[in-house]
Amino acid sequence: MIDIEGQPILTAAEMRAAEDAVIACGVSVETLMNRAGTAIAHVVRRLAGVNEVLILCGPGNNGGDGYVAARVLAEMGATVRVAALSKPKTAAAKSARAGWSGVVETLAEAKPAPIIVDALFGTGLTRPLDAEPVPTLSRSPADAGAQLSSKGYPDGLLCAPASAGEQTVVGRLHFLANAAQLRIAVDLPSGLGTDSGQALSKPPVFNLTLALGAVKPAHLLQPAARYCGHIRLLDIGVPTTSQAEVLKPPTLANPGPDAHKYTRGMLAVIAGIMSGASDLAALAAMRAGAGYVTLLGDTAGPPHALVRTPFSDHALANDRIGALVIGPGLGRDGIARSRLEAALTSNHPLIIDGDALRLLDPERIKALKVPVILTPHAGEFDALFGKSDADKITRAREAAVLTNAVVVFKGADTVIAAPDGRVRIAQGASDWLSTAGTGDVLAGAIGAMLAAGLDPLDAACAGVWLHGDAARRLGPAFIADDLAEALRSARGAL
Repeated sequence: MIDIEGQPILTAAEMRAAEDAVIACGVSVETLMNRAGTAIAHVVRRLAGVNEVLILCGPGNNGGDGYVAARVLAEMGATVRVAALSKPKTAAAKSARAGWSGVVETLAEAKPAPIIVDALFGTGLTRPLDAEPVPTLSRSPADAGAQLSSKGYPDGLLCAPASAGEQTVVGRLHFLANAAQLRIAVDLPSGLGTDSGQALSKPPVFNLTLALGAVKPAHLLQPAARYCGHIRLLDIGVPTTSQAEVLKPPTLANPGPDAHKYTRGMLAVIAGIMSGASDLAALAAMRAGAGYVTLLGDTAGPPHALVRTPFSDHALANDRIGALVIGPGLGRDGIARSRLEAALTSNHPLIIDGDALRLLDPERIKALKVPVILTPHAGEFDALFGKSDADKITRAREAAVLTNAVVVFKGADTVIAAPDGRVRIAQGASDWLSTAGTGDVLAGAIGAMLAAGLDPLDAACAGVWLHGDAARRLGPAFIADDLAEALRSARGAL
């Protein structure tokens, strides 16, 4: 198993293209399926121990991977059972089924096991499973067979009687998963949209998802990601590249013997009517490693290392300022608009957050001649770019192109996009980040990275990673002040 940090993220179509390229070089689909199933079997064997394993196989190649895994597990001496939704449809899946010498139970009639492996659908699902009846492998009358064939099932299948709540594919999956001690999904839990991250049907929450060949958007985008549990990558011998990658820990240099406060980066934060927000951004920048932070506005209070200066054009004109944060607690009145205008014409690299995002339009941002990082949450994003049913990766990419800025589309599934198409997606964030002020902390952390001279995409990625790591270190029930302080430990761990 491979940790997914820094790994390429491929859509369903991109993954098919990568596999087709390998097949065009002479590697058969059956060979790829055997690699996948064997890798799955080794993981399951290690985790299952002596416990019985139940593998649920669908009609496609995901099910074929399951049949191979079952065969290899049996050869390794494991106690393994197979339950099928229907007969295999693809040639490779039929070949894998033929290699399994054990009994094939029906999904409708399978009894639970301590270890369950979901190989029903995985990548490529485009329809909900909630309304799909659970068929058996019994012979049916012609009319019943025709009815099921129209739903995409082979002839000769009959809907089995089941208890209330278990009459659909997803219902039966929930029943078997709830009875298991360990739940493992092959590629994706059945019921999730691969590219959109939508829950087409709500599957059980799995303990582990084994991504085959590449990470997929649904492993990271919400709400799909919440059902995946821990995600690990299995190498099946398919080379993959992508402009989209999973966020990884940044490489940040420690200060050397010749370092001083300005070489480490000077950041300015513009205060507004809610001075606590700008205080949080400034404190976060200091804890993230900035050498000098000045807060421009009529504010007072600790820490003493923070340089508080009245806002003025003269203070803003300091050519030692490496980056400028504008937006946290800014307000939307005349003073806020005046300070925003001064920031936009200051010729400093910008992190634009909070209220400032509500006072701008994409055209004005694109006209700026300095590096810009935008940090909107969903509401701010919709206000600036309009609502859309497109997936979060697509929306972030389009926004980055529209503004010629790096866009940090915040949330439980933060997506970072650059104008050149590069995308980085953070793994699941702490649910406890859903508290006031944490976005201000993120703006300050990113500001420290940009002031230190990092490329805008690298600065955004470093800030997001530090922010997420600080939250993980804190555990539950923290506040934004705690988060800003915890950036010190996150930075120190690199």
